[in-house]
Amino acid sequence: MAALGLAAGQATAAPAAAGPGGRVPRSAISVQLYTLRSLLEQDVPGTLAELAAIGYQKVELAGTYGYTAAEFRALLDRFGLRATSSHNGVEGDFDQVVADALTLGQSYVAAPWAMFDTAEGWRSYARQLDEAGAKARRAGLRFGYHNHGHEFQLVDGERPIDIILDHTQRQNVHLEVDLYWVVDGGVDPVDFVHSTGGRVRQYHVKDRSASGEWADLGTGTIDFGRIFRETRSAGVREFVVEHDNPSDPLTTVRVGYEYLRDLRF
Repeated sequence: MAALGLAAGQATAAPAAAGPGGRVPRSAISVQLYTLRSLLEQDVPGTLAELAAIGYQKVELAGTYGYTAAEFRALLDRFGLRATSSHNGVEGDFDQVVADALTLGQSYVAAPWAMFDTAEGWRSYARQLDEAGAKARRAGLRFGYHNHGHEFQLVDGERPIDIILDHTQRQNVHLEVDLYWVVDGGVDPVDFVHSTGGRVRQYHVKDRSASGEWADLGTGTIDFGRIFRETRSAGVREFVVEHDNPSDPLTTVRVGYEYLRDLRF
């Protein structure tokens, strides 16, 4: 029960990360380990050690690379890292997802992807999200949905992102907003975040080149300073560095960490 109580406190009592000082606290910076998958597939301890040396304190998981939750937690503890979030679908044994998240010490779980070609398909999926979110909440966790760009395009006259918001309860499902994909979907992130009425708790901070490709933070076209400044009151808790296909993953995550650490807005 101790782990459950800790998760609940972290999920509900943490202050908004981007405060009046106009900077992202180092404790609010995380990294999606999917960015480093090519390295983690070869050497998990060595890669985690490199992250700690850069200055990261938090990570978001996308699998545990053959380790059990308890084994991966031990590795994170060894290097002074904490898994605060993970990407997990709602299909399969969600009870095990919740149990593993508690073992790992997480505050959040986020559904990473969905695609349906009808509005009814999205409504059915939203109901699944809400059920999973209620289960996570009862265990002391926060459950979110991570967007891509297609959720902002009309399906049967409705935007999937609106269907998700309209057919889930705010206490059960928050948004982990991927800023690259919002921009790629043709939507202004500031307007979108404010339109959700406080349902955004995590950002995926991923830059976009002038040609629309992924880019290391600070080298692309997205004005993160404006986004963070104008959504300061939204209550975002985590800023997760990500790049879907980096040529040099360690350089990418180092550049990302230093960019967020040094950004003033």
